[in-house]
Amino acid sequence: MDNPKIVWGIIGCGDVTEKKSGPAFNRINNSQLMAVMRRDAAKAADYAKRHQVPLWYSDADDLLDNIDLNAIYVATPPSSHLAYALSALRKGKSVYV
Repeated sequence: MDNPKIVWGIIGCGDVTEKKSGPAFNRINNSQLMAVMRRDAAKAADYAKRHQVPLWYSDADDLLDNIDLNAIYVATPPSSHLAYALSALRKGKSVYV
């Protein structure tokens, strides 16, 4: 049985994703970190460049509208987890919080 490729987007690419989770998504077979989002566009672009992530966004809805992403990691402060997770689920994406 073939394993489908997991194509990740991260909402909230801050300190937690720098060394732990962010780079790990590219080390797993059939997994790719394709896009990151941070409200500060300059910081999102910097993160993407440093981690060789092809796409970056400063708006979560724009990231969630990317049809190539099939999984979203919500790495924001806990107070916004539910809203982002529900938005991703409504778009048919798997969610990791």
